[in-house]
Amino acid sequence: MGQVVQQAPAVRGKPPAAIAGAVADIQQYLTFLLSGEMYAVGILNVKEIIEYGQITEIPMMPAFIRGVINLRGSVVPVIDLSARFGGRTTETSRRTCIVIIELAHEDEHHDIGIVVDAVSEVLEVSSADIEPAPSFGAKIRADFIAGMGKIAGKFVIILDIRKVLSVDEIASLAGVANGASGSANGS
Repeated sequence: MGQVVQQAPAVRGKPPAAIAGAVADIQQYLTFLLSGEMYAVGILNVKEIIEYGQITEIPMMPAFIRGVINLRGSVVPVIDLSARFGGRTTETSRRTCIVIIELAHEDEHHDIGIVVDAVSEVLEVSSADIEPAPSFGAKIRADFIAGMGKIAGKFVIILDIRKVLSVDEIASLAGVANGASGSANGS
């Protein structure tokens, strides 16, 4: 009578530290399509996803810099990932969108938009399901790849977004483009 039945925890027999480690071992990734390939970025870097709209082009920029957008009063540069990876510029469709990525650089936060063919879904991937980046065979630079996630028997390329959107590298490439055009103009 009056007996209290205690429910057994779902992870019985495991110490709390092991449970916390297992939870920390799973990360969420936003997956998207780009030129027929599935890519992923860590969800913690994703600020928002917006419809592809009016982009103001900036003259004398590298081909992968599409231009800038006005995002609630802030100027946000937009990078065409397909062109950044050495391919053709993305052809826009009704599913094309811009993923706003927030990056920390020298104690500052920068928002950068990336053009993708279509956003797929947010997936949870265990670190046990992430293989190291291949040293050959990928269509993009090896240093852009953080790993290969195994999801439902298929591989998803997990991007090292800090390298793909390196503020220093993009600035130096833009400087080279400006320098080349400046020297062509006799400056």
